[in-house]
Amino acid sequence: MRNQLITRRFFLVVLSVFLYTSSFAQDRVRLKADYVKIMNEGAYFDLQATAKVNDENVNVSKIELVIYNLVGDEQVVIGKTITNMQGKSRFNLKDLKSLQPDETNTYNIEISFDGNDAFKAASKNISFKDAAIEAKLVTIDSINYVTATLIDKSTDSLLIGQYLKVQIQRLFKNLPIGDEFNETDEDGTILVPIPEGIPGVDGILAIEVILNESDEFGTVKTIVKAPIGKPVVDESTFDQRTMWSPRSKTPLFLLIFPNILTFGIWGIIIYLILNLIKINKS
Repeated sequence: MRNQLITRRFFLVVLSVFLYTSSFAQDRVRLKADYVKIMNEGAYFDLQATAKVNDENVNVSKIELVIYNLVGDEQVVIGKTITNMQGKSRFNLKDLKSLQPDETNTYNIEISFDGNDAFKAASKNISFKDAAIEAKLVTIDSINYVTATLIDKSTDSLLIGQYLKVQIQRLFKNLPIGDEFNETDEDGTILVPIPEGIPGVDGILAIEVILNESDEFGTVKTIVKAPIGKPVVDESTFDQRTMWSPRSKTPLFLLIFPNILTFGIWGIIIYLILNLIKINKS
């Protein structure tokens, strides 16, 4: 009887050590979440999951993240998403009206990972208010400016002392204009001159005004299309017949002359063969 008790206790100790070791062996996922709103387009959450495995930071791919709207003590599920091979995911919001803010007009969001065999459960909370940027092109004394006003949508009040970034969309890296950070004045507005001679397709410049990673409002962006750029001359030869074009765009002289030479040589060969046949018969 005593041996059986010792055996049972030993089994329980081994099982406890195994469970503790398994739990300890799991790595903890670290979640990052950013709220981004693009005026007249929509809003989304940029999510990323990483973990420290063997003292090395790695991206955690193919895990399911659940997004909740925190309303008081209640968790309302907004949706789910799965991280890609880089551990990233983008969750699009249809409309902020689908979310419910608290009494201070702040939206409280929780991103949760329930854990699996390899990683422990984790969560990340973010909070933000709804802001908007109203921007347009103005001309003062023959100089073009972009003016933008930052507004707190929950109270329809102007936001003073916030820093906005202005840049022009480029193919590889956007071109900053104005100061690095342009502070909104007592009217919640900035006024930034646009340099002349900036090239744009058909003379159109896409100017971005950005409130970048604000602790209170997240990232808010608007885009102004301004027909003030230097028209770009399209020098592309994509639709032309050139030596470096694909086979379907081979230059005509490379199609005509080689074929003429080929048929000419074969014509001479056939003519000689026919003459040989006639000589042989005679």
